[in-house]
Amino acid sequence: MPISFVKVKYKGLTSRQKEAYNFQKVSALLSEYGYSTIRLTDDWNGADFIAQHSDGKTFLKVQLKGRLTFDKKYQDKDLYICFRDGEGDQCQWYMYNHSELLKRIIDEGHIAGTNTIAGTNTWKDNKPYHYPTLTDDMKKLLKQYQIPKLT
Repeated sequence: MPISFVKVKYKGLTSRQKEAYNFQKVSALLSEYGYSTIRLTDDWNGADFIAQHSDGKTFLKVQLKGRLTFDKKYQDKDLYICFRDGEGDQCQWYMYNHSELLKRIIDEGHIAGTNTIAGTNTWKDNKPYHYPTLTDDMKKLLKQYQIPKLT
């Protein structure tokens, strides 16, 4: 008997299902650039997965997020954050070194309504700071962290 394939609606998935879905999607994309991924069953040093490049030298510890996120617990761990923006054909994936981009965000004052992320109540209360949507300015800042779309 043939298998029936019906596309799922991302918005209808649970948070755990979304994480599995996103891991599979970004793994497929990264494979085009020479990376193999290993999903971790329990966060290891903040990482959800390891991305190993075919050069045999590059190993990235990656935390998978649903949006652009900064968190004090990820500082100074040589951790990369990977997230998607948009859906379907409009989906754009980003991957950035958390400590590097956080420093840049603080130095350049890219936090809405304040000159520094450190001045927000969220940051002072040791909570993650995240962006539900990306402004055009943030998209410009993140351009260098885009994982190129396949054509």
